[in-house]
Amino acid sequence: MIGTDLLLGENDEPPLGSHVITPRRGYLHHGIYVGAGTVVHYAGLANGLRRGPVEEISLTRFTAGRPAWIRFDARTHFDCREVIRRARSRVGEHRYRLLTNNCEHFCEWCLRGENRSYQVEAWLVRPGRALQGTIRLIARVLSAPRRFGLNSARSAATNAS
Repeated sequence: MIGTDLLLGENDEPPLGSHVITPRRGYLHHGIYVGAGTVVHYAGLANGLRRGPVEEISLTRFTAGRPAWIRFDARTHFDCREVIRRARSRVGEHRYRLLTNNCEHFCEWCLRGENRSYQVEAWLVRPGRALQGTIRLIARVLSAPRRFGLNSARSAATNAS
């Protein structure tokens, strides 16, 4: 759970128009609860490597036996009827793109009119941090080669003579 999110129990029904999240391997999957036990989501890569369309499916199928929660951490710009109308207006759309049009982008658009994915933003920051860490490590190695054992061959040759 994140912030003020609410974990759903097995028999709980989310509020209409709510942002529902469930974990997948390596990411979080997002959808909009539209009532009667159904969620509209961008199938994307949720079912494997084939890209899927925006579709309306059962909450049970959406969670795939995993836990789910409702995100309450940001205010919506629309009332629940408009959120549901926006979600259903895109059913059948088949333009999934991992970095620019994924399930979280879809939900943020439905709720706030923004095409945004916080997961993608976080993922794009990580490579920068990894690169910075690598540069720092290389700088340390170059400034103190004996500490990292890189001068051992030269030292052994010098000691042998």
